[in-house]
Amino acid sequence: MDAAGSVTSRPPSPLMVQAELTYSCPLQCPYCYNGVDFAFHRDDLTTEQWLDALRQARALGAVQLGFTGGEPMLRPDLETLVREGRQLGYCITLLTSGMLMTEKRLQALKEAGLDGVQVAFPSSSPAECNFMSGTASFEQKRETARLVKGYGLSLVLNFVVYRDNIDKTEQMLELATELQADYVEFANCQFHGWGFLNRDRLMPTLEQLTRSEALVNRFREQHQGRMRVFYVIPDYYAGRPKPCLGGWGTILLAIGPDGAATPCPGARGMPGVELPNVRESSLETIWYDSPVFNKFRGFEWMKEPCRSCEEKTKDFGGCRCQAYLLTGDPANADPTCSLSPHHGLVEAARAGSQTSACARPYIFRNVKNSRRLCAD
Repeated sequence: MDAAGSVTSRPPSPLMVQAELTYSCPLQCPYCYNGVDFAFHRDDLTTEQWLDALRQARALGAVQLGFTGGEPMLRPDLETLVREGRQLGYCITLLTSGMLMTEKRLQALKEAGLDGVQVAFPSSSPAECNFMSGTASFEQKRETARLVKGYGLSLVLNFVVYRDNIDKTEQMLELATELQADYVEFANCQFHGWGFLNRDRLMPTLEQLTRSEALVNRFREQHQGRMRVFYVIPDYYAGRPKPCLGGWGTILLAIGPDGAATPCPGARGMPGVELPNVRESSLETIWYDSPVFNKFRGFEWMKEPCRSCEEKTKDFGGCRCQAYLLTGDPANADPTCSLSPHHGLVEAARAGSQTSACARPYIFRNVKNSRRLCAD
């Protein structure tokens, strides 16, 4: 890439593979980032097709492998995929709801070569956790976390943060301490997929965010070295866009259940984008030569004010999926940036969410069970 941002040579090799093994899930979380049309996807890759894709990605240089979904443990061949990943030399993480974990299966996954497990919690409150999950999930999630620590695997707790649970930040930290988490992520909702449909109900206030982040910072000071805690500010309050995945087509290679390959899981929702598939093309061709992976590499695609912005080498223009979701054009400046001509959309969304309060019910992944929940 030259100084102007045009692609003059091959881009760097991918570092991470996100293997979305299935979109199916035993939960119905209303903040899920999966596309709202997930139920219409069929024709998942076979075991051999997944194994071949993992081999190709490793040959390209990828070193980190994350098995996710939906719920990846719904795949009966998960142990086979983990074993192959270990033999290939990946560092392997399982991102799971924890609902299907048993001691027998965890032991098999560890023996296959699993390095760590991330368990997602909608809340530290059992009642709220169960409500948001759509099933009695809290105790199973907690038991999964205990099993992970008992088997000596790295434990990451992912607390999805939204308006109704953000004031329970202290309780979430207490739960993380109880479960002896190695890493904790306070992931304020990013509004994609089902999260976008529920944005008005999920978005916290600025005052809530300020209090919550202060509590996390104080916890970090008091527990230095014992637990790493990350706090992800929602894009709508950040003022500047995040460098989404280190830049489009730079770090991450995502493969969907049906074999569609994307630089970002949200990219499959963009119109006019023909996604390459591992069934039809090699990953080398997909990564280096496919139109979708090259579409937003470099800086030449940028419109103003991004093209002239000094921050473009840091944020790479922000999130293309978010730009499309809010403006209809993925090449527009990410509206979460205060310099974007479309920033008013974000300001209006913030204002609107604060006045809606509990007026709207959640729309769950299982829409038959859409219900209302107001903060305590």
